[in-house]
Amino acid sequence: MTMSYYSAVSTILWISLIILCVLVHENDRLRRTTKMRFYITYILIFLASVSEWGAIQLNGNENIPSFLIRLVKCCDYICTPLAGAAFIGQMRLKSIWTKAMNVIIATNIVFQILSLFTDWMITIDDNNYYAHGSLYTIYIIEYLLITTIVILQFLIYGKRFRNENRFSLYLILLIVLLGIFMQEIFGGEIRTAYLALTIGAYMMFVHTMEFAQQRTDEHILEQQIKITTDALTGLQSRYAYSRALETYRSKMPSDFVAFSIDINGLKTTNDTMGHDAGDELICGSARCIEEVFADYGACFRTGGDEFIVLASMTPAQVKESMKRIADETSRWSGDVVKSLSLSVGYALQSEHQGTSCEELVKYADKRMYEAKDRYYRKTGLSRRET
Repeated sequence: MTMSYYSAVSTILWISLIILCVLVHENDRLRRTTKMRFYITYILIFLASVSEWGAIQLNGNENIPSFLIRLVKCCDYICTPLAGAAFIGQMRLKSIWTKAMNVIIATNIVFQILSLFTDWMITIDDNNYYAHGSLYTIYIIEYLLITTIVILQFLIYGKRFRNENRFSLYLILLIVLLGIFMQEIFGGEIRTAYLALTIGAYMMFVHTMEFAQQRTDEHILEQQIKITTDALTGLQSRYAYSRALETYRSKMPSDFVAFSIDINGLKTTNDTMGHDAGDELICGSARCIEEVFADYGACFRTGGDEFIVLASMTPAQVKESMKRIADETSRWSGDVVKSLSLSVGYALQSEHQGTSCEELVKYADKRMYEAKDRYYRKTGLSRRET
């Protein structure tokens, strides 16, 4: 009854490993080399599990050559450490521990092959029952060393992840180690090592896919931020402004207001002091605009010295913001450029019923240019030269 139950569980494990291979094959997000690492892990777990199952089935069978039992156990003792080490292969770690593990694995393979022709690993009596050989302790030492290195590599690998992802990775390691140690400590009918390895393989696949999805989401978010954020000022970009126009195309709130803002004298600053000074002027303007309008709506840099603000404000708040922006610019002083002047125009939705957002911005532009004309008349500067 025990053996039939063990065979049933083993069969489910083997089918599960085949399904894992199918899942990996169907996943287009995985590179070919990554898929191969998964396949190798699953194949090694499969071979190790089949070898253990075969050895138990053959044990005490007097109708088979004893050498066949030795061969099956040899496969078991070779594939079992390899199956655990294969998890490290999925992590693609290169360290002194990886090299040490490779040396131990190679030494174990040679040792097991030589043991085929000796009683080092197992002894077989006249009834074809096997027992541990005189040098079985060497295998245990190698097995423990590999297990220790696997633990260390998991800890190193975990540092690549954020804390929440790292904790789940360590839990995967814990379940695998628990299954292996339960079998080694209790032995007999407790055959949990390959059950734990298969469960761990499933969890590693899920963990890898989840982390890959997180990286994809983060990359998409990063690209969106780059597209929607002006690189120089940190305000929203021209692209973000175009998207905002689309949003307001169908409907605008009744207290909607558009501001058009332009820097006075930027060309003169660029020509006389250099573009670094001009950039300082642009960034200073952005900070002043953000300080005044950020609580009411979105601030955009739509061109070299051109800014748009789309906000929800009462007429009183609009008048107050006009005073505040004048105060902010009058107080501003940069490291190179010592003064800042802005021309500001606005248009209220309540004063232009039925107009679109684009038309409202045009009304704001008109007022901004009127303010700019007043600036030129007041300062006596030439508009073409500034």
